[in-house]
Amino acid sequence: MLEAVLSAMYFVTHLVAAALLGRWSRLSVPWLVAGAALPDIVDKPLALLGVVDLYHTVGHTVLLAPLAVAVAFATPAGRAIALGWASHLFLDAFHIVLNGRPGDALFLGWPLVVPPDPLAIPPGEFLVYYLWSPSFFLECVFWAVLCMVILRAVRSDRPVRELWNPSLRQSEPRPNRDDGDR
Repeated sequence: MLEAVLSAMYFVTHLVAAALLGRWSRLSVPWLVAGAALPDIVDKPLALLGVVDLYHTVGHTVLLAPLAVAVAFATPAGRAIALGWASHLFLDAFHIVLNGRPGDALFLGWPLVVPPDPLAIPPGEFLVYYLWSPSFFLECVFWAVLCMVILRAVRSDRPVRELWNPSLRQSEPRPNRDDGDR
């Protein structure tokens, strides 16, 4: 069970990063999160079923960029989906380069280019590889900072929903919780 939770951690980080991107870009958070989920929702089952050999193929290729641009120009929701998808690809490529495997970032050109020596390991084995890698520590820092921001919002009596929608912030600062005790 713990292995399943930890192996999904990077996927969840994609979703949270997309939600934060939506908070600052003012695009639809649900559509950004959906776009960020797409590459793994497409590729992981294909690899697990043996349809493809790698876990970064159809959903992770920049050859879909023309389709993403067309979707982005169609509607605001399309812009959010395309940006979520692009953020996923960027974070995956960044993660691979940070872990010292820049040649594996060639997954972005699949099927025209295939990484020379891809890991091609299932999620459970990937977990063992991922633990203690530079990306793992960076991801831990990401989650620690996010928790600190949420705790700060909770401690200040500001609704956590203000984190997601800046227009909900009140113009005057709220009194500190301790001010009523004086």
